[in-house]
Amino acid sequence: MIFLGCLAGPTKIPIITSLKTIFGIGNSLEHTIIWEIRMPRTLAAYLVGLSLGASGAALQGLLRNPLAEPGVLGVSACASLGATIVIYYGIAQSFTYSVPLAAVSGALIGTTFLAIIAEKANSVTTLILIGVGISSLAGAGMALLTSIAPNPFYLSDMVTWMLGSVANTSTFDIALCVPFLCVGFLLLRKQINGLSVLTLGEETAGTLGLNLARNRMLVVLSTGILTGAAVSLAGVIGFVGIVAPHLIRPLVEHDPGKAIVPSALLAAIILVVADIAVRLFPTDTEIKLGVVAALIGAPIFIMIVYRRNNFYEQN
Repeated sequence: MIFLGCLAGPTKIPIITSLKTIFGIGNSLEHTIIWEIRMPRTLAAYLVGLSLGASGAALQGLLRNPLAEPGVLGVSACASLGATIVIYYGIAQSFTYSVPLAAVSGALIGTTFLAIIAEKANSVTTLILIGVGISSLAGAGMALLTSIAPNPFYLSDMVTWMLGSVANTSTFDIALCVPFLCVGFLLLRKQINGLSVLTLGEETAGTLGLNLARNRMLVVLSTGILTGAAVSLAGVIGFVGIVAPHLIRPLVEHDPGKAIVPSALLAAIILVVADIAVRLFPTDTEIKLGVVAALIGAPIFIMIVYRRNNFYEQN
């Protein structure tokens, strides 16, 4: 998929020439287009998809809720608010790691709050409504900051975080986020078996030796880090964390642990394909990736909610 992403773009380059440039044979213009524009944005879309797909599957397993996803529950919005704050105050210009750190911090706050609420919520609807409230509150904070942005450059960066895009991603941006992604995936990898055991219920899982508090803390920490890193790289991109696990879950017998890796890979493919479509769509101004993801994911989200309500009504 990454190779395919390097071949597609508004500037027409023959496939043979593109392949030669990928392997170091080509002129400076083609090298710039493929290695400095197409490759970074394709890799960014792939990494963001991996992060959101894995986070969505993990949160759904932890909360035992197929509607749980960083975007729907407001985690992505909290991460984006954190990034927007450091951009507004100019901290991003003086401290390189401020944006990913702020995004990860915002995501961790949102995820921790949701994990606490999930234990006390009486229904799935309550949890979703609280997530919508968190997302709205964070969105209002971002709207406030954008409305009083000190200059047009800061305003442009803030709008990018809010809409979601990988268009101007550089290899340096990716390098900043890779350490956070590695930590997040390593922490989540160790909790895969625990998420599978949780399907038996908390009491049974506890009797089988699962440390519930530790499992919950590490899943919250890993998903917060992954979501924060994804948002710092591409801004808010919603619904991918719902669509991919929803398609994968029946193939792994509804085991949340087994669903994490394939959900991550499928979400990565979906975002890369969506980014290619964004590049090739004939518009004067490029459509933001987050907008396309919402157009695809929102109807599927509605379908999942509708089918879930019908199931409960029939039973």
